[in-house]
Amino acid sequence: MTDNKNPHPEVTSRRRALRGLAAAAGAAALAAGTGAGTAYATGTAGGVRTYVLVHGTHSAAAFWTAIGRELALRGHRVVAVDQPLHGTEKFIPKAYQAQDLRALATEPSPVAALTLDDFERRVTGAVRRAAQLGGPVVLVGHSMGGLSVSRVANAVPELLSHLCYMAAFCPSRTMPSLMDCASSPEGQHALNPLHQVGDPEELGVLRLNWRTSDRRELAAFKEMICADHTDAQFLRVLEGMQTDESMTAYADRAVGRATTWGRLPRTYLRFGKDRTVAPQLQDRMIAEADELTPHNRFTVHDVPNAGHLGPPDPTRVTDVLHGLPL
Repeated sequence: MTDNKNPHPEVTSRRRALRGLAAAAGAAALAAGTGAGTAYATGTAGGVRTYVLVHGTHSAAAFWTAIGRELALRGHRVVAVDQPLHGTEKFIPKAYQAQDLRALATEPSPVAALTLDDFERRVTGAVRRAAQLGGPVVLVGHSMGGLSVSRVANAVPELLSHLCYMAAFCPSRTMPSLMDCASSPEGQHALNPLHQVGDPEELGVLRLNWRTSDRRELAAFKEMICADHTDAQFLRVLEGMQTDESMTAYADRAVGRATTWGRLPRTYLRFGKDRTVAPQLQDRMIAEADELTPHNRFTVHDVPNAGHLGPPDPTRVTDVLHGLPL
């Protein structure tokens, strides 16, 4: 049956998905202080592993500060990657700084030109450098960072020892892009922000105003990102978020291949109260990945009370990463 009031339901679904792609990672907000965009901790030769950590949408490498610091204290090397025009390279619209919302709706963004190829090259470069240091390399992605995990595992599987998706997108043959995942029935369980700035199709980016003074919008952001954190922690998270994320990257294909990505051990950290990458979607992505490689299935660690950022105490996540079998 056709809904005459909505002759293009696929457009509506796409727009709903766009509204739900907002808050996929925080910043160093949960750490006691801020960290550099890329941090290295050098362990001793032999036995030490290197963790390459990839942030999510609207975020930066500083998201990993608390987890990376603890991994380093346990004797590992840690490389947190800033994707192009993120973190230390972050693009900040002039209108965002001025809170000129009319101008913000149309100000051009260089982020619009970014593709998943750009993200893949950045992460692959970090993986190659890590592999040259010797020892196993573990690639970890949060949220949108899962796209890079899949892409890089296809490109250089011989350099990797383990893959870990932390409440991350893991596209499949039926949902080959982040946009497809978010548009799926399972993806519709995510909570949407109340407003987005400008027209994403015209801007080429999904733009969000994290500095809004609208209490309802701020409440929606907190519910999406970290409902189980304090208000003070939430405000520090907002400070580290960036306005723009590439629409092209959202739509680019990032499906792991059985012969490359599929031969690597992989772990999924499932967050049971995630309102950005809904648990229903996490479950479907895990199931479809396992169908592709039934001989090599995800090891799933369920954190039932965690929101999208993960638990307020990062020890649970660090323990899993530290204990990944190689």
